[in-house]
Amino acid sequence: MAQLLNRLRAEERIAGVEFWHSPERCGWLMKQGEYIKTWRRRWFILKQGKIFWFKTEEVGPSSIPRGVVDISRCLSIKGAEDVINRAHAFELSTHTETMFFIADSDKEKEEWISSVGRAIVRQSKSMTDDYGSY
Repeated sequence: MAQLLNRLRAEERIAGVEFWHSPERCGWLMKQGEYIKTWRRRWFILKQGKIFWFKTEEVGPSSIPRGVVDISRCLSIKGAEDVINRAHAFELSTHTETMFFIADSDKEKEEWISSVGRAIVRQSKSMTDDYGSY
């Protein structure tokens, strides 16, 4: 029963996004755990205004993300080396939380910031376009 509930919650968060092919961006990042604040390496996928993460890079239609962030909830993304005192770190902020990530290189960090930043702009533009059509 708990497994079915987890799958239903995951499907609700996925909202029909076929994350397993043609991602806008994907790659390994370190992410701090939500409850236990240890750093864990996760496979991240950016697609259709959502960031998904998984334990492994072998992702298919039956994969269940470990987590999902809806880009429409994001306010900013920026470097955070000085905040957490780690090289190649960046932060993603929403109204309710700030999540920290560590890339393998400065190039990877900048590419993630750029990709997610563009997605934030696209989401905010689509939301203002929606309001403008009333």
